[in-house]
Amino acid sequence: MTTQPPIAELSITSNFTFLTGASHPEEYVDRAGLHGMGALAIADENSVAGIVRAWTRAKELRRQIEWRAAEDPIGPPRPKHIPKPPSLDITTVPRVLAAARIVTDQGLEVTFLPRDRTAWGRLSRLLTLGRLREDKGKCRISLQDLLDWGEGAELLIHPGGLKDWRGHAARLVETFPGQCSLALSPRYDGQDAARFKRLVRVADDLGIPLAATARPLMHHGSRRRLADVLTAIRLGRRVDNLGRAALPNAEQRLRSPSELRRLFAGVPDAIDAAARIAERCTFDLGELSYEYPSEATASETADQRLARLAHEGLASRYPDGAPEHVQNLLKHELTLIGKLGYAPYFLTVNDIVAFARSRDILCQGRGSAANSVVCYCLGVTSVSPEIGTMVFERFVSEARNEPPDIDVDFEHERREEVIQHIYERYGRHRAGLCATVIHYRGKRAVREVGKVMGLSEDTVAAISSQIWGFLGKEGLETSRMAEIGLDLGDRRLAMTMDLIQQIIGFPRHLSQHVGGFVITEGRLDELVPIENATMEGRTVICWDKDDIDSLGILKVDILALGMLTCLRKAFDLMRQHHRLNYTLANLPVEDPATYRMLSKADSVGVFQVESRAQMNFLPRMKPKTFYDLVIEVAIIRPGPIQGDMLHPYLRRREGKEAVSFPSDALGKVLGKTMGVPLFQEQAMQIAIIGAGFSPDEADRLRRALATFKKLGNVSEFRTRFLRGMRENGYDDDFAERCFSQIEGFGSYGFPESHAASFALLVYASAWIKCHYPGVFACALLNAQPMGFYAPAQIVRDAREHGVEVRPVCVNRSYWDNTLEPDGRGGLALRLGFRQIKALREDEGRWIPAARGNGYQAVEDLWRRAGVAPRGLRILAEADAFASMGLNRREAIWEARAIGGPAPLPLFSGDIDGEGIVEPAAYLPQMTAGEEVVEDYVATRLTLRAHPMSFLRARLTPGMGTMPQGDVLPGRRFGEARGLVRSDAWSMEEAGGKCVTVRE
Repeated sequence: MTTQPPIAELSITSNFTFLTGASHPEEYVDRAGLHGMGALAIADENSVAGIVRAWTRAKELRRQIEWRAAEDPIGPPRPKHIPKPPSLDITTVPRVLAAARIVTDQGLEVTFLPRDRTAWGRLSRLLTLGRLREDKGKCRISLQDLLDWGEGAELLIHPGGLKDWRGHAARLVETFPGQCSLALSPRYDGQDAARFKRLVRVADDLGIPLAATARPLMHHGSRRRLADVLTAIRLGRRVDNLGRAALPNAEQRLRSPSELRRLFAGVPDAIDAAARIAERCTFDLGELSYEYPSEATASETADQRLARLAHEGLASRYPDGAPEHVQNLLKHELTLIGKLGYAPYFLTVNDIVAFARSRDILCQGRGSAANSVVCYCLGVTSVSPEIGTMVFERFVSEARNEPPDIDVDFEHERREEVIQHIYERYGRHRAGLCATVIHYRGKRAVREVGKVMGLSEDTVAAISSQIWGFLGKEGLETSRMAEIGLDLGDRRLAMTMDLIQQIIGFPRHLSQHVGGFVITEGRLDELVPIENATMEGRTVICWDKDDIDSLGILKVDILALGMLTCLRKAFDLMRQHHRLNYTLANLPVEDPATYRMLSKADSVGVFQVESRAQMNFLPRMKPKTFYDLVIEVAIIRPGPIQGDMLHPYLRRREGKEAVSFPSDALGKVLGKTMGVPLFQEQAMQIAIIGAGFSPDEADRLRRALATFKKLGNVSEFRTRFLRGMRENGYDDDFAERCFSQIEGFGSYGFPESHAASFALLVYASAWIKCHYPGVFACALLNAQPMGFYAPAQIVRDAREHGVEVRPVCVNRSYWDNTLEPDGRGGLALRLGFRQIKALREDEGRWIPAARGNGYQAVEDLWRRAGVAPRGLRILAEADAFASMGLNRREAIWEARAIGGPAPLPLFSGDIDGEGIVEPAAYLPQMTAGEEVVEDYVATRLTLRAHPMSFLRARLTPGMGTMPQGDVLPGRRFGEARGLVRSDAWSMEEAGGKCVTVRE
């Protein structure tokens, strides 16, 4: 009996052809493995965004098959949104071919399958060309583009799509002899046999072979309804109104080899031709060897340059000489970096940080490798590596062939300068931001599926109200539907709920990563296609961070952090007003007053410890050292709390519970945290030392902890972990407790290296707040929006710390908040025009620029500064003319009398005898309550009485009645956002009852 060649499916549409394909790339791989197919090609429309996921899944299946003989094999975590396949039944892993279905601007469709690495580069350049011509998410490729870049590829021409498709096909065949085939695919309309005969003649006329493809839109027929829902969402119609746009049946699915041979029984050569095409396409994504930018100079190699810069930095960090153990650590790290070839990576990060420092942009590195001696010497981080307990090999390891991880935070107002510098230095053909795949989550899934299924808005809102959590799949409380009046016995509602469950986890579109840059030595657009981002001046690649991790591609995270903006402005103010030249690296260390302030939970505005949860924990923790802050940052997070780590740690810290370790080896890992695992690095070490995990297994455990949102929890490691702990002599209770704590990291576990970097910012912001509260409040206000607290709360906290705060004034204020002499040898905080929420920045900056010796009247700002009448009214409503002796209503009256553009100087005065003097108007004074409300409406804060003072008489029994003149006006009260929770109300409507007011 002859053996038939393996079947290949060459033109699969996955759900990365957004709102069209109805199956994940991974699902196609699993299904093809169950069918025993030899190869498959994910060929999305003008895109290769989903290919890496299919390739990665194929690698995972091979690993599972290799492990199958082992008892209780451990596998990588599997995405929750993809149903588990019966992997034990999979014995064949299909080869994943790279491909893209090119749709030209005239409608011709050609599946482009690169034969080798060079052809992949051409495909990437072709897609880049088409996408850079259009806005984000669009692509425009012409036939000429395909003719220019199609060399070295298998071109599968799909018939139809445009009137003269044969003429276009003939040009392709003429240009690329031996590369073209005619795609033969069924339409399941009863006319396939006749159509196949016609296409056989066409292929003969063109002199090319036929290649069979079912052109699947889904991996299984059960996804037909979901495919129609996706089409309805894409077209903006209800499913009932799709008409011919709906699938007529569920036949356009991934077919088994036997089904394909039955469908193409009349043209069996087409199936064999597809298999031969797959054999000729030898390119594998694993061949995408990625090269870091060399970062070498004419006189130095990368290793030599890194060693020189590191030793120069060591001398700067330790002017009196570095301790011997630090010198040994540096030598060890440089040796390992050189052995693994990672010197260019560290130099790339160093050069980016050096640019930021040359522009006076504050930055701070974090990440696993950032807390190394090398990064400390280079100035990438200001955290001494002696703070942590983790050794360098846990981040840069010979056992794990992957680049180290360094993230750099920059001031959020100036990060764009760094991003544009990277584009300018390396070129847009060598640098691009990663993508972020936006997936369907609970509420969006309910909203969009419910709409196209014809549910009413009330029903959609009711279903949404039952969703909790981020993902929403487990959070969809179907059991409570009856309680809110929904009948799951209704067929349409039940079908909608099922479709919502199916679509959760589907990619909807690509967005840009918050700052992950891929930088290459050669052309990036020959590695991966590049496209325009929504934000002007940015370009992105189509793969997300998980995809490039799978391929071993370098990513440098260029992130934004508001607290760095605040700290840089605070350092500038301290230099300007106190002649103190502080930086993150030279602040006074271990200041007792700072720790006393934090122990009292006096932390409004302090980085990372300003939340209510942190404020509740600070007095219990009573931090006394920097490492206490490291623990503080890491412990108040969902992971440690969910893993029941908080209370055991506190009990041991307070001496209420003995600190014990089950072994000396684990004692070294858990010593600094009193036997409680708080950091991801500790979880890895427990797995390695306690459970006997290999470095590779521990690394996959780390990935499970770090990517819980997409990859679910870490429970797949449970059997392997518990068995290993038992074999190494640990009792089952301890092993269960350890795994429970480790599993808690599945919800925001925190690495020690990140916690240490953040703790430095906690200490810096707390130190400034403690010793220079005026500087801190001024810098914090100038760095808004950021943090938990509104400007009103920041100002109130500053006043409680003895800072005099002065109102916005057209003759004293600048755009930013400033510090000015208070007349008593100190400094007062002058609010700037930025606090007026409706004022344009350009007007706010022109006012002080044209001020000279001061403004004498409202009209002066109109004539000299060119402030428009609208701007004058906004300033008047903010009571910014008080220094002229005008109260708010008088200033508003004068501002409203001014209209039109400012007059030319020649005509700015009255003509002789023609001036009209308007009689003075009687304007009643505002009450104190009205003044407070208008302050909040204009600036979101007040320096007058607290709003509660006007309500306390009515809210407190026996305190009498409120003076009638101090009633807070209802129409404006609701506009004072941040003052009350309700939208609008008046004292009369309150009727003396208790109302909710934000203190």
